[in-house]
Amino acid sequence: MAYFLTAALYKFVELPDFAELKAPLLDCCNNNNVKGTILLAQEGINGTIAGSSEGVHAVLAFLRSDPRFADLVHKESFSEKAPFYRLKIRLKREIVTMGVPDINPRLMAGKYVKPDEWNKLLDDPDVVVVDVRNDFEVSMGTFEGAINPKTKSFSELPEWVLRETALRNKPKVAMFCTGGIRCEKSTAFLRSQGFDEVYHLEGGILKYLETVPEAESRWEGECFVFDERVSVGQDLKPGNYELCRGCRHPISPEDKASELFVLGVSCPHCHDSKTETKKQALSERQRQIELAKRRNQVHIGARYDAKEKVDEACD
Repeated sequence: MAYFLTAALYKFVELPDFAELKAPLLDCCNNNNVKGTILLAQEGINGTIAGSSEGVHAVLAFLRSDPRFADLVHKESFSEKAPFYRLKIRLKREIVTMGVPDINPRLMAGKYVKPDEWNKLLDDPDVVVVDVRNDFEVSMGTFEGAINPKTKSFSELPEWVLRETALRNKPKVAMFCTGGIRCEKSTAFLRSQGFDEVYHLEGGILKYLETVPEAESRWEGECFVFDERVSVGQDLKPGNYELCRGCRHPISPEDKASELFVLGVSCPHCHDSKTETKKQALSERQRQIELAKRRNQVHIGARYDAKEKVDEACD
């Protein structure tokens, strides 16, 4: 059985020529049959790619051949199914959109905390812990006692920080997110607002789940990821969530047991918001997908790339 290697990566670095990097990077990915999404901006690179082990490592080697990416760090996991169906390389204003000018994570980010030291920080009575991900992600899993800002997009976080008094009740603030990139900016923003002791989980939840033994883990639930795996658990093994193909919201086994769940059409999160016309169109699409599957074909409607939710989470 063929396994797909998924590599998540990001780096804040000055890239004044970021637009010129798109074409050669696109060629490299295509030549190695690597799929996924990569964002390029003047402030750096952010992406998740997948393919054969040889193909993914060839792309990583290509990136690291640029001296600015020589120390690029990535996280790896394996899956039996293709995490992505297509390749997208996008030019952006920010590789993770906060919308606050003059925030430079390279110079202003908080102090890194290694995954094996994170539990000690969680137990520190002088620390307030914040999950900087979006509300739907937090609902799937988080660290016990962490504050949920209940944001719909990362760009809402600065406003929450400015009005949240709980952050000022303790001398230390610790933040965490999926892979670390949102924490780079959020801790930099806190420091710009006068917070002195700011920490964040190095490598994010993914590195924690990969590194910390299950018996010592303080993580509860599953972690949403921006690809067709939808969620992962301990040791980055695929979780139990799927995507509703009607609204693209993660759905649990309990959601699928609901009478409001209709495969390819709706789930408890979207059933009441869809018109009958929309439901009929989705039902026909699902019928065509199932017909194609019986013919050992891939219907275009099945090729949904979960990475598109990265714009909802990070923009």
